[in-house]
Amino acid sequence: MNYFELFRFTPAFTIDTALLAERYRELQRAVHPDKFANDTEQQKLLSVQRTAQINDGFQTLKDPIRRAEHMLALRGIDLSHETTTVKDTQFLMQQMEWREALEDISHSQVPEPMIDGLYQSFAAYQAELTQLLAALLDSELQADWLLAADQVRKLKFMAKLHNELTRAEDALFD
Repeated sequence: MNYFELFRFTPAFTIDTALLAERYRELQRAVHPDKFANDTEQQKLLSVQRTAQINDGFQTLKDPIRRAEHMLALRGIDLSHETTTVKDTQFLMQQMEWREALEDISHSQVPEPMIDGLYQSFAAYQAELTQLLAALLDSELQADWLLAADQVRKLKFMAKLHNELTRAEDALFD
């Protein structure tokens, strides 16, 4: 299913999330199961299925990583079940530095500046990746889409790393 079509958007990485939320509410009102309470079982089932599609589409389009994955899937590049790793050595070295810094937090007498520094470092790198990803997804070249897939892989790693930092922070201050 093309969620961009469902929500009446031109496929693009950058979308108006306020408009997305508005269209989500409109679609939900139109197919809400309560509207079909007196209809046939088939109509009720279709309403529930349509509601699930709308919910999934909304969750996909509002999340930048999932939106990018959806765009790539529409172009024939499916990242959902892959195990491909990023081969960018500079990124791999940066990963190692971040992982070491994460480990150092638990041994630090004053971890707050380290935590803040990592959050800032992650945010800056994610912003850089996201900007490049948007440009690559706007391209009509398949080679750019393959490069975009690498950016998505990196962003997925960054999201995982961000969660690890949050857990480490919670463990220290709880």
